[in-house]
Amino acid sequence: MTVNCSLPPVEINFGTNWTAEWTRDGSLILEDSDHRFLRQNGSATLTVSRFFRTDIGLYECKLIRKDGSVFREKSNGSITFRESPVIQVKPLQANVKCADGPVQVECSVNSPYKVQFLNLSAEKKQTITYSVKAPNNCTTNQERKLTCQSTDYPEYKKEIKVTFSKDEFVCLFDEEFGNATEGQTAVAPCEPDKVGEKTAVCKENGKFEDRQDNCIIKLVQELFVQSQSLNNNSLPELLDEVSNTTVNFTQNVTESPATIRSIVQILRNVANTSLSLNISISRTSMEDVLLTVGALTTDGARESWKSLNTNDTRNISSTRSNDPTAESVSSILLQSLETITYGLTNGTFNIDTPSIILNKTIFTDTFCADFNSSVEIDIPESGGGNESITVITFSSMHNVLPARDEGNSSLNIINGRVVLVQSSGTINNISLSFDVINNTLDNPKCVFWNFSLFDGLGGWDDQGCELVSSVKGIVTCNCNHLTSFSILMSPSGFNDPVLEYITYIGVGISIGSLVICLIVEATIWRQIRKNNTSYLRHVSIVNIAMSLLIADIWFIIGAVISEVEEMYILECTAVTFSIHFFYLSLFFWMLASGLLLLYRTVTVFEGGLSETSMLAIGFSLGYGAPIIIATTTIAVTAPKDEYIQSTGSCWLKWAESRALLAFVIPVLSIVLINLLIIAVVIYKIVRRVGIDAAQTAESHVVVVIARSLTVLTPFFGLTWALGVGTLAIPNIRGIHIAFALSNSLQGFFILVFGTLLDKKVWSMLRIATQQRDNEHQHWKGFK
Repeated sequence: MTVNCSLPPVEINFGTNWTAEWTRDGSLILEDSDHRFLRQNGSATLTVSRFFRTDIGLYECKLIRKDGSVFREKSNGSITFRESPVIQVKPLQANVKCADGPVQVECSVNSPYKVQFLNLSAEKKQTITYSVKAPNNCTTNQERKLTCQSTDYPEYKKEIKVTFSKDEFVCLFDEEFGNATEGQTAVAPCEPDKVGEKTAVCKENGKFEDRQDNCIIKLVQELFVQSQSLNNNSLPELLDEVSNTTVNFTQNVTESPATIRSIVQILRNVANTSLSLNISISRTSMEDVLLTVGALTTDGARESWKSLNTNDTRNISSTRSNDPTAESVSSILLQSLETITYGLTNGTFNIDTPSIILNKTIFTDTFCADFNSSVEIDIPESGGGNESITVITFSSMHNVLPARDEGNSSLNIINGRVVLVQSSGTINNISLSFDVINNTLDNPKCVFWNFSLFDGLGGWDDQGCELVSSVKGIVTCNCNHLTSFSILMSPSGFNDPVLEYITYIGVGISIGSLVICLIVEATIWRQIRKNNTSYLRHVSIVNIAMSLLIADIWFIIGAVISEVEEMYILECTAVTFSIHFFYLSLFFWMLASGLLLLYRTVTVFEGGLSETSMLAIGFSLGYGAPIIIATTTIAVTAPKDEYIQSTGSCWLKWAESRALLAFVIPVLSIVLINLLIIAVVIYKIVRRVGIDAAQTAESHVVVVIARSLTVLTPFFGLTWALGVGTLAIPNIRGIHIAFALSNSLQGFFILVFGTLLDKKVWSMLRIATQQRDNEHQHWKGFK
């Protein structure tokens, strides 16, 4: 843009001894690389070499004589610019079979522009379509590229690529990505108000996975381009525009990881420019920065940051040399803030924004202050003289920074405010007291963000920091340096020695009871074969006892793994799968017992399904259903790292994936079904009057099954209802103790109500003992 300031009329006799001054919306424009002043032929000229959004406004020139006389000219209204052509094409990339008909492609542009397909048609419209036919002698991977460009500004154009193939497509008719062969990376366009592209990979299962949305809000992209060449004039204007855009469109920004990444890059460019050009950051500009960062760190941005940090984690586990450009967006954001804060103007002031509070103070010798009633900082001794300290307290930075530490463990949680501390002097001893956010967490660790960890991706480090105390929800740390601090704590559950004793002693009793139960069943096994229903009941009891015994053993193995400081993910996954499977088997065998009870109650005692058929049904239900549920759960959640808890406990995750529902729903459903069965059976037994002698043994077994399930079903239901309670309200000690008692005594209850309270079992034991004694005497006489 070039603006000329006319000379005053001749009759004013303004002369030629004057200087020119330019303003935009009342603010003085200083000459820089983008704004050039020229005096030519007695007139003043302003040239803006690159006109950005921050250059929009009402312009005014002043011609000022030495005697103070001023001649002024204003622009006739605000000077703005027309939006550049934004070309949209559908599809961006298409895969078509040679034998199929032509594919329709479309190109459109925003008003008032028009577009055309280069070298294909003379048609010029705002929206045009074209049919692409397969070439003669079509072969696989044969491509055709079409260029759609603006008729007024040919430099604005977009290419469509159509690939023909004779091969069968694995992924078909996806709304965004169309068709693709296995392993092919498909590309799709962004929404009209965004720039960039979306990608996905066609997998063997016929679905597009590894989806990447690299679409950036167009306005943010424009600001990013401007941020690459900043100066004294443009930097404050840019920060104001970025702040307005981020705050006014917070939801759109926070739901787009690519847009967040672009804004972070803008802040990095601001930080680098302010450092290299020694530009002082004013209070107003710093407030714009904090408003921008506050919007980026809201709870609504958590999923986007999770996606960005997940990519960081993948970079850690891969060879960095394969991806030399890999960077941590969250680490860049914090580093940029630290650099910008170094350039903050001198003075004492506060900046209070909804998510971030900044305090800059001049102090002498010592410093002590409480910030937002959540962080207290105490510097007992400084280098002496007047020094400044800047403290930035973040209320939502935990949404941004991953909780990984120097051991690459992500089992901990950021449980205090993140606070950035800088000083103009040398500080070798600083005390920080954090109010903990979640009182149910334990094992506090004083940490700072170390940008050099993991080849520059960054992580929490405790070097130079030590824990002083942790009392009544306040954690106090001492550090010998300044940077960004916080505390990490682990959700170690209810840390109670009494609870641990109850659990381990109870599980020991349960295992012992189950072993006795299996020994008893093995002793009387020959006797129970005489009655079909009795045999099937004892098959259920044996499998119930065996499932619970194996589950309890895996529980102990999981507890040992959980005690290790750095939990082994692979081993913990195997333990969780085993516990999940065998606990489900326990309940599905209880369901099999319930169905056997119902079947024998509502049908004629003799006849019906054969023993082989009922065994097949029992084993299919007892082990088939659990293996399907357990395998599906791990297959769906494990690839997303959402299978096991990140709390040091080897069990199904709840927070993100709700994987625990794969246990809770089947268990509670079986409990409900068995309770209904018991109600029906009791009703039938009460109504039945008189039982034939031939049916007496069968009837006895039915009563035993009913009595066993009547006790065990509510007990198991109550046990796991308490288990859900420990997750819903984890800080109540009584629920944990009740769950530990009931859960650890399940084996004892199975022994008592499943085996020992059956009179037939005792008589079978006596018969088995006599037979063994007789066999022993017979063998002794034979010798």
